[in-house]
Formats: sequence, structure tokens, C-alpha cells
Amino acid sequence: MALPPPYRLSLFLLLVMPVLVTAQNYSNVSLGDSLTASKPISSWVVSPSQEFAFGSRQIETGGGYLLAIWFNKISERTIVWSANRDYLAVEGSKVELPKDGKLVLNDPKGPQIWSASHSGTGVYYAAMLDTGNFLLAGQDSDILWQSFDQPADTLLHTNVESNKNTPCSIFREKLLERKILTSTTTRWESGIFTPLISQ
Repeated sequence: MALPPPYRLSLFLLLVMPVLVTAQNYSNVSLGDSLTASKPISSWVVSPSQEFAFGSRQIETGGGYLLAIWFNKISERTIVWSANRDYLAVEGSKVELPKDGKLVLNDPKGPQIWSASHSGTGVYYAAMLDTGNFLLAGQDSDILWQSFDQPADTLLHTNVESNKNTPCSIFREKLLERKILTSTTTRWESGIFTPLISQ
């Protein structure tokens, strides 16, 4: 028995709408875009789930700025990665993804504070992923540079599980080898520890 036309349309929309909504969730940074550090928290791009944000964060009131990734859904907005932690930027500094594709953070007076370790060749856009990874991608979405390749002092489970060549993933593999951690462990306990791993 066939459905009457109004029900067919309703069923079609019910099946297609989630796909359309998902497709609209992504927010990328285009070549030529920039963000100026001027507020305590300035998001340049947010992950599709809104979990993570990438932009400038002021450290202490009246202090310098970090180019950073932070947890976006919690009130404390905890920073999980920063590009320039040793060289704070001043107000008015600008992060840019110019047409040449080289991601840079510049002081308002001109000098470069930080740049991604990629020549910029082939970069088509930048994106903030739900994993907490900020990346520069080519036209075919191939990863040309990613924040996960420059780990900070915060360990994200998505970095450990998805990237095989970082210190975090190597640390995880050593824990698995020594049976300190099992492959089914999904949660790391917090606490103070000093990992000592011999090669």
C-alpha cells in the first residue's frame, strides 16, 4: 500500500533533514581571513559540535594573548593547546591565513610572533575539528599541518587515539605494552604523575 503524497513528502523530509543540518554545522577558515586579539576571548572558528574553539585568549586581565584551542562548552574555557605560549601577543596582534596559505600570528607593529610549520603551499582552508585538532587542509581535505603534531601539556584522548606519531600516542603505546593500560580503557584518571619510559 502506497503512502498518500503528503505523507511521502513528510517521510522524505524526515529522512533528509538530518543530513542537511549536519552539512551546515561545519565552519572553516577561508584563505584571506584574519582575527585581531582585542577581547579576552575571541573565537576565530568553532568545531561543529561547539566543543572546541580556536582563536585568541587573553591570559589574566590586562595580560598578553595566546593563539589557542580551548574547551568551548564549559564556563572555565580551559586551554588545551597554544601556539605561542612562550611569546605572548599584545592587544591588536592578528592571526591570519593569507592567500598564500601560511598561518601566522603577527604583532600589530609588524613582527611575526608565530607561524605554523608549513610552507603554505597547497593550503585551501583551515578547520577546527570535534577532536580538538585545528588543521590546515588541501583542496581534497588532505591534512597539511595540524595542531596534534605539536602537542601541548594537555592530553586529549582524541589525540592519543588518532595520531600515531606524537609523544602522547607513543606514551599510550608504552603503557599498553606494559599492561598498565588496556586497549579498552576509555578514560584516563586525573592526578599528578611523572611518566618514565625507557626505550
